[in-house]
Amino acid sequence: MSITSFVIYCIIVTFSPGPTNIVILSTVHNYGTKKALRYTYGATIAFGVLLAISALLNTLLITFIPRIILAIQIIGSLYMLYLAYQIYKMDTTKASSNNTATFKSGFLMQFLNPKVILFTMTVIPSYILPNYMEKYAVSMSVIGITFIGFLAFTTWIVFGKVFKRFLQSHSKLVNVTLALFLVYSATMVWF
Repeated sequence: MSITSFVIYCIIVTFSPGPTNIVILSTVHNYGTKKALRYTYGATIAFGVLLAISALLNTLLITFIPRIILAIQIIGSLYMLYLAYQIYKMDTTKASSNNTATFKSGFLMQFLNPKVILFTMTVIPSYILPNYMEKYAVSMSVIGITFIGFLAFTTWIVFGKVFKRFLQSHSKLVNVTLALFLVYSATMVWF
């Protein structure tokens, strides 16, 4: 296995903008670091669970991938469009309590995020299983990839925290831009 190729693939996919990272940035911007961390913990746990599921059930899923991917694309795209609408209509001038930036919503988002689903379904069979079949090696790989994902999510929290003042002074523009990125993500699932 090319460890360099594996690490580069993991970093590019997890650190690049995607639905989860955009929601994390929006949450930091609108509700602060603590809410974003709760969401991030949920997203990280779900990311690890999805990797473990991929590792355990990969051969079974290969048979059903076309149907699973289609369902994930439809549900994930609709959910991303819903999130885009929520971010777009967000009024940051009013103090509010955001019940969507929770551990649970971060956790559930990963199961509807096509980027994460496709990544977890490809990284294990492409890099791990052809080279390592032992349970210990596969488990350590799942833990390592989950950690890379957590680093990516927290990087987006730091980015939001560092640029919070700028983001708040241009909140409507930021919300529209983040919403458009989510719409873009939702449409790219189909191309």
